[in-house]
Amino acid sequence: MAESMKGLHRSARCAQFSKADIDKKVTVMGWVAKSRNKGGLVFVDLRDRSGILQIVFEESVSDSEVYAKAQTLKSEYVIAVTGKIAARAGAVNTNLATGEIELIGEELRILSESDVLPFPIEENSKTKEELRLKYRYLDLRRPDLQRNLIMRSHVATLTRAFLAQEGFLEIETPILTKSTPEGARDYLVPSRVHPGNFYALPQSPQLFKQLLMCSGYDRYFQIAKCFRDEDLRADRQPEFTQIDMELSFVDEEDVMDINERLIAKIFDEVLGVKISLPLPRITWQEAMDRFGSDKPDTRFGMELVDVSDVVRGCGFGVFTSALEIGANDAKDPGFVGSVRGINAKGQGGMPRKKIDALVEFAKGYGAKGLAYIAIGEDGTIKSSFAKFMTEDEMSALIKKMDGENGDLLLFAADKNKVVWDVLGNLRLEIARNLEILDKNQFNFLWVTQFPLLEWNEDANRYTAMHHPFTMPMEEDIELIDKEPGKVRARAYDIVLNGTELGGGSIRIHQNDIQEKMFDALGFTRESAYSQFGFLLNAFKYGVPPHAGLAYGFDRLIMLMTGSDSIRDVMAFPKVKDASCLMTDAPNVVAPDQLKELGIDIVEESNE
Repeated sequence: MAESMKGLHRSARCAQFSKADIDKKVTVMGWVAKSRNKGGLVFVDLRDRSGILQIVFEESVSDSEVYAKAQTLKSEYVIAVTGKIAARAGAVNTNLATGEIELIGEELRILSESDVLPFPIEENSKTKEELRLKYRYLDLRRPDLQRNLIMRSHVATLTRAFLAQEGFLEIETPILTKSTPEGARDYLVPSRVHPGNFYALPQSPQLFKQLLMCSGYDRYFQIAKCFRDEDLRADRQPEFTQIDMELSFVDEEDVMDINERLIAKIFDEVLGVKISLPLPRITWQEAMDRFGSDKPDTRFGMELVDVSDVVRGCGFGVFTSALEIGANDAKDPGFVGSVRGINAKGQGGMPRKKIDALVEFAKGYGAKGLAYIAIGEDGTIKSSFAKFMTEDEMSALIKKMDGENGDLLLFAADKNKVVWDVLGNLRLEIARNLEILDKNQFNFLWVTQFPLLEWNEDANRYTAMHHPFTMPMEEDIELIDKEPGKVRARAYDIVLNGTELGGGSIRIHQNDIQEKMFDALGFTRESAYSQFGFLLNAFKYGVPPHAGLAYGFDRLIMLMTGSDSIRDVMAFPKVKDASCLMTDAPNVVAPDQLKELGIDIVEESNE
């Protein structure tokens, strides 16, 4: 039967005691992590969010009722213990912060009992994630998950304090807002008061934070909950958190300076890692050409090499036909054909079975195949296309790739969009297989000058690579009407170890440029005002030059903790189909609720 804690007050958390507290009488409360009856002695590991404290109940010293009660303790019982801190009678446990002391139990209250658990509460749990997520409230007792969430809270507190010192105001923006179809798919909320109308949950506070700049608030930030109805992966959830900010009267340098100092402070205070400033910067074009990705992982080499000029006119049709793609009519750089390769140094002896696995991996990213040259330690060459090339052509190609004895050269030939995607992901796959990605190494960089627009083949029109309010580079403005695919944006992403941490841009604040942007995106004046009228109208009344940036807060914590998934740094995450295994959401609702909203559920016909 559960007892009351009446009259008891916790002195401190379990791991907050040390040798300095020896002989002090204290009260601790928490969960029984482990209980061991050694005959005359009962040892209990008491756990709370701070860590573990060993408690000892001695038959010869303790009250007989207390000792008898101690013998009944089981895992996850919640207890309160009063006693004296003492030096450990046994061996010191160097794995515990409290490993030099123990608590000699004098009074014990069982505050609540526990049923047998569906899985053990232990670090680095091997229990299937589906079961742990069903009982997430138990999973969250694991010390490793608790450390993750404690770090998350610490980073949020540091962020708020830093930005407040920099003159930012924390302002909340609406959760129920208007759907703006440009971008990812919205989560929609039906309105009872306005039948047939819907709110949308915000994908970001973008429009509202720009309105705050119009309203003169100068520097805004928010740790904002955002929602996107899109397919999930390791670093993506349907609801996620952003560190969101917007600033007036600034340029790229101002935004980058503030955020570099914020990142440096967080990593120094939380991890003790010194980040060298300023962070490296590369343009989008350089990132794609060198790494095949606009979020490059620079912890290792294996950079892409453009061999188009070397193989132009060679006897291998796969290469030569790729170079004809989009030569005269490409809508943007991604639709121009090229031949590029990567050099997996020292992997020339890779078994054919593993090379075939890399070919299949490449096909998953749009490749029709993967050409290769394996150079043996003795200089012998095995290749999937050598018979189509002359000896001189092969020698020139190997030289261009800096190929040496023992190397494996891999090539993709297609439009750039495919080649970049294939080789960019292939270099990461090889690095993962070779286990050369160090989670304790933090390589930051800025990627700048993204394309303003990208061609969408399905929609047969240009779409904004970031959003419709991104300012073009001033020297490219005149190209918007004639060659929109060549226009660069005043946009910038901050990248860490191959993950996009955050992105932002200088915003358009001049009407004539905004109209050019909408024209390039295929908006009529009416359709632009239908979607974004409240923002465009606000811009008529004096709008300052402004810029902003938003971080994926969950992704940041994932990388800082070395976790493999953002689910490990969120208290109550969803699974891949966007459902919650613990609450069984989403779920059906009562017919009366649907009737109030004017909604009928209609089964899809199979005809």
